[in-house]
Amino acid sequence: MCDTKVRVRFAPSPTGHLHVGGARTALFNYLLARRLGGRFVLRIEDTDRARSTEEMTRSILDSMAWLGLDFDEGPYHQADGLERHRADALTLLESGAAYRCFCPPPEQGAPKKGEGDVCACSEISPEDGAVRAKAGEPHALRFRVPPGETAWEDAVHGRRSVSNEHVVDFVLLRSDGTPVYNLAVVSDDIDMGITYVLRGDDHLSNTPKQIMLYDALGASLPTFAHVPMILGTDGRRLSKRHGATSVEAFREEGVLPDALFNFLALLGWSPGDGREVMEKAELVEAFGMDRILKKSAVFDLEKLTWLNRQYVVLMPIERLVEMAAEPLRAAGVSPGVLEDQPDRVRAALDLARERGSTIQAVAAQAAPFLQEAISYDEDAVARFWKQPEEAALLLRATRDRLSSIVSFAPDDLEVEIRQLASQQEVGAGKIIHPLRVAVMGTAVSPGIFAVLSLMGQDLTLGRIEGALGYLDAMAGSRRLDG
Repeated sequence: MCDTKVRVRFAPSPTGHLHVGGARTALFNYLLARRLGGRFVLRIEDTDRARSTEEMTRSILDSMAWLGLDFDEGPYHQADGLERHRADALTLLESGAAYRCFCPPPEQGAPKKGEGDVCACSEISPEDGAVRAKAGEPHALRFRVPPGETAWEDAVHGRRSVSNEHVVDFVLLRSDGTPVYNLAVVSDDIDMGITYVLRGDDHLSNTPKQIMLYDALGASLPTFAHVPMILGTDGRRLSKRHGATSVEAFREEGVLPDALFNFLALLGWSPGDGREVMEKAELVEAFGMDRILKKSAVFDLEKLTWLNRQYVVLMPIERLVEMAAEPLRAAGVSPGVLEDQPDRVRAALDLARERGSTIQAVAAQAAPFLQEAISYDEDAVARFWKQPEEAALLLRATRDRLSSIVSFAPDDLEVEIRQLASQQEVGAGKIIHPLRVAVMGTAVSPGIFAVLSLMGQDLTLGRIEGALGYLDAMAGSRRLDG
């Protein structure tokens, strides 16, 4: 299906980083444009000069690029359309669809007198209003809400209607000549030929006003589609109290762009066939507004973590090596190892990704394989080396056993370790857990037999010797303290 006339837009305000709710809106617009062969337009709504910053604009653009939301046109800036906004407002004034409002500025926002009240300035004749304006009397332009009702067919919610008696005459231009949101948005969407307005349902209350403006300006209506809000697991609207909420924050936490793209696409939409891990091309092919849910979606961090892990596991190893290089350096792996021992690095990362859900986690799991010296995690020591003499005794027996064998294949190592545990009359865990701390420095790792096999005999025995020295020092210190 292809329609080159289809034009959608994403219109963020540069007052903060790109929130996942905004990112999902952008993503749905992107998928719709790609599915229908249309154009995806980016418009920065920066008319609020006091709160808009260039830094946040750059942050939004960077987050979109990282997420893979490439737009076809823009970024346009709403502030550049100021003269057109004013011209459209004057067109409405000339047609009688708007009137001059001479109320003090506090009264020029959403009227506060009560539902259905009409501003007294609506009774001022156009001629008298023009005279007062020419004399320099400050005034705004206010839209004259017509009688009847405003209805539209929402692509998500179905038919919606609002009685116009519940919509107060709303401001178009403030007394300083700046446009109000609803006018600027409609003027821009008409000028850009936007055919689908797909946005969050927090904009539902704006839609009747905007439809009135389309009608008064003689423009064709776009198709409106309002996507329900994203909630936290507590049922409240997603916010910082739920943890990370911006694309930038998830990026810093090690979430992969393809995983976040996939996750956001399934947040309030479904392909209908149970698929969860979907490439971008698959999402484009399957996307349709008919499968956007009418109820709010819950942001399930556990599902995002699970999905991210699927992408970590499926990632080509060379890409994983590239992405893990910086975290490995931060973990103390020398540049020489990363540059001169690529096979060792690949093998360590390939094994480590069995347990890591993020690039950082994979790098942390792989680092002990690549470091010249390791440190011992305090919690791991307290848990598995609680009795240093006993741990040292079993580690010496393990060292002697491993120094005498020929094969360091995982299956052969498992046989040797389990036989040793039987001979020592202890459970296998009594050998495995202290040994893991000795060779990795941590309480968790990929499977211990795969770990030992990858390390090889020399490095394994060297790590055990280092651990024995540490345990002997622990035991000596306790005797002195006692």
